[in-house]
Amino acid sequence: MTDSRGQAAAILLTNWQQRTRIDALPAECRPVDRAAGYATQAEVVRISGQPVVGWKIAATSAAGQKHIGVDGPLAGPLLANRVLPLGAPVPLDGNIMKVAEAEFCFHFGTSLPKRPAPYTQSDVLSAIDALHPAIEVPDSRYHDFARVGAPQLIADTACACWFVLGPATNADWRARDLVSHVATAYKNEQPAGSGSGANVLGDPRVAVTWLVNELRTFGDGIQKGQIVTTGTCVIPVAIAPGDTFRADFGEFGSVEARIT
Repeated sequence: MTDSRGQAAAILLTNWQQRTRIDALPAECRPVDRAAGYATQAEVVRISGQPVVGWKIAATSAAGQKHIGVDGPLAGPLLANRVLPLGAPVPLDGNIMKVAEAEFCFHFGTSLPKRPAPYTQSDVLSAIDALHPAIEVPDSRYHDFARVGAPQLIADTACACWFVLGPATNADWRARDLVSHVATAYKNEQPAGSGSGANVLGDPRVAVTWLVNELRTFGDGIQKGQIVTTGTCVIPVAIAPGDTFRADFGEFGSVEARIT
């Protein structure tokens, strides 16, 4: 670890914990490329003291990439204390994004470690043992997150904040067309938007394969027992304290969050 990486990580984690914001990381510790962003992200994880229970993908749609000012997806860790049990309130205090997202989430029954050769989609699907509906409530530690660029967003855990994992589906998801499979978002039990798996890099299976290979390149790979949430299928839904948000994936099940 370099001093600059540690300085950047400490700034980001402090602002996350205190629910405060910065304009950008100081020039002397600002990551300048994707590799430096992931190295800083890893230091954020280390000093947090939290286990990584999974990974998220930010900006898996063209609209999402435009929204945060990047030209491709980003990977970020899901820390244990940020993954909430079903029924637990989701705090919105200090959150500047104030949106909820409906996502396909995969659970890995087999590790896919770092290695030189890329993993194929078949490799990745063989390592997955469950599909879950999920809700992400993202946030950023930057005032204007659409202007800081991919390396700083990666360092900031790719806009991770809160995550709610629904129960594993009993449906035979491997036999279904995930591209056309529809997810519907409900806010306070009123329809708030819908979308399909096509909105996450064209196919949730493509998205999860991208994530595995991103970590193969820039991290330590995927560990058995970790989850990967593949990005929002619907246009993010604006939320406020007192709202309920439900992501309904039809035969794959649903998951609900209570916003406070």
